[in-house]
Amino acid sequence: MEELIIRAFEQSADVKLSFVKKNLKTIISVVELIVEAFHEGNKVMLFGNGGSAADAQHIAAEFVNRFMIERPPLPAMALTTDTSVITSIGNDYNYDQVFLKQIKALGKEGDIAWGISTSGNSPNVLKALKEAKKMGLKTIGMTGKDGGKMAKMVDYLLNVESDVTARIQETHITLSHVICELVDIKLFNPST
Repeated sequence: MEELIIRAFEQSADVKLSFVKKNLKTIISVVELIVEAFHEGNKVMLFGNGGSAADAQHIAAEFVNRFMIERPPLPAMALTTDTSVITSIGNDYNYDQVFLKQIKALGKEGDIAWGISTSGNSPNVLKALKEAKKMGLKTIGMTGKDGGKMAKMVDYLLNVESDVTARIQETHITLSHVICELVDIKLFNPST
């Protein structure tokens, strides 16, 4: 059992280090994009399914409440949290529309649509990102494996090259924390 525990931690660390080496410039670009959006009074909308839905909520909370420093709240929202909206859209239309309709209702040019899918192929995430691009939103995709269909459709792709969902999600949340920390530094402590 001890070997399994150590192996899981080593795999997680290896995937994260490999990811950051391949994506460092994109991470910096994403931080700059989010900082600019917040400066301009725009918002970040995050969405995904299952564990990725939980990650969307987690990231939105870090922006809205605070991350590591005391600062004003930042405009971010998870499109995964309003059960009445999600279930009414799913019931009246279909589940593929649950994020798309929210993007249409709440998004505006200059906002950011941040889709999360470990496969990169979640139909409802892809449809929302496609609509966001049509509306003039910037798009960020956090994926795994080979990036799936999302790899070719987002403005900024953050792809974790792993086939293990747990390792992908662990990297996604570490990445998100790094992004939140850097956004805070850029907005509220530029001397750092």
